[in-house]
Amino acid sequence: MSKVVIIGAGGVGRVVAYKCAQAKEIFTDIVLASRTASKCEQIARDIHQDVGVSIKTDQVDADHVDQVVTLFKKHQPRLVINLALPYQDLTIMDACLESGVHYLDTANYEPPEEAKFEYSWQWAYQDRFKEAGLLAVLGCGFDPGVTSIFTARAAKHHFDEMHYLDIVDCNAGDHGKAFATNFNPEINIREVTQKGKYYENGKWRYTEPHTVKRMLDYPNIGSRASYLIYHEELESLVKNFPTLKRARFWMTFGDEYLTHLRVIQNIGMASIEPVMFEGKEIIPLQFLKAVLPDPGSLGENYDGETSIGCRIRGLKDGKEKTYYIYNNCKHQQAFEETRAQGVSFTTGVPAMVGAMMVLTEQWSGKGVFNVEEFDPDPFLDKLAHYGLSWHEMENINLEMD
Repeated sequence: MSKVVIIGAGGVGRVVAYKCAQAKEIFTDIVLASRTASKCEQIARDIHQDVGVSIKTDQVDADHVDQVVTLFKKHQPRLVINLALPYQDLTIMDACLESGVHYLDTANYEPPEEAKFEYSWQWAYQDRFKEAGLLAVLGCGFDPGVTSIFTARAAKHHFDEMHYLDIVDCNAGDHGKAFATNFNPEINIREVTQKGKYYENGKWRYTEPHTVKRMLDYPNIGSRASYLIYHEELESLVKNFPTLKRARFWMTFGDEYLTHLRVIQNIGMASIEPVMFEGKEIIPLQFLKAVLPDPGSLGENYDGETSIGCRIRGLKDGKEKTYYIYNNCKHQQAFEETRAQGVSFTTGVPAMVGAMMVLTEQWSGKGVFNVEEFDPDPFLDKLAHYGLSWHEMENINLEMD
């Protein structure tokens, strides 16, 4: 039916390529490209061995618009699935406009020189994509992504008005490492060390990092310490669902992880400011990334599972209602299928399903859209089919104040 180019050959790129290969009736031609061609080639060999499907590979530096345009002109894709660094979102969007290619990503743009997550840069492309007759889909991973689509399902089927939203993200897995991040260490550490931020009564409120803590109960896992942090989908959700009075994001961290994180910050290794080392300018956080375990290497020995979902309180037929929709994903099952751990799996499967929605025109439009602006039902049907089942509970204690 359609050719896609996938940019990025980390753990998520591996999962997306595997899942596209499993749906060859939709993804008739698959190209996997990244800065490091050897990573793409290894994934292609694994897919051919495990799935029996051949995919093409290529090399591109997504920091440069001209290289991405050359890649698109060579392969003529209908859609690009952008799994590169968030710094590269705008260059890839520019290349799409120049080449006439639809766009989908899993994380919003952030400038390299500042740890700031904001959709304004990408929303500013609205008129240009609309005039070009192209579709750009933003934030189609799990969080952001599935959490936003869970919220859209709640609004469509379960509430007349949603008032309170808590997105909860628990990773109860154990990879056996003293300290490791589940996706790109540079992006992960930038994300979790910034100030907490949540929406309440029309205003954004801020907290110091990891100072607001709750013990929350997760299905099949139990009680875990959960910390209020900022996550990008809050920005689009409060815009697209204006009845929300409060929206927050909670993520679990273990004591050992937080101790390592504090040490990393205290000794300056989380800094994104350049320093001189042996006559050469380096970024401490980028150096740290080089010595930490590769997230893609964690899968084989990763036990346990993740649990991510939305806890919502609001009104239905004039009565207060509570609702919880979530997914649990086992790391070992993800590895057995794709040779990647659960965090990569939960991001990669939704990206593939979102791409499927675009290529089958179940999601359509001209311009820039966040995923909650589309019909959630066909997406969630396919999400379960391709390995991320979801569950709902109503009128329970959500542990929300």
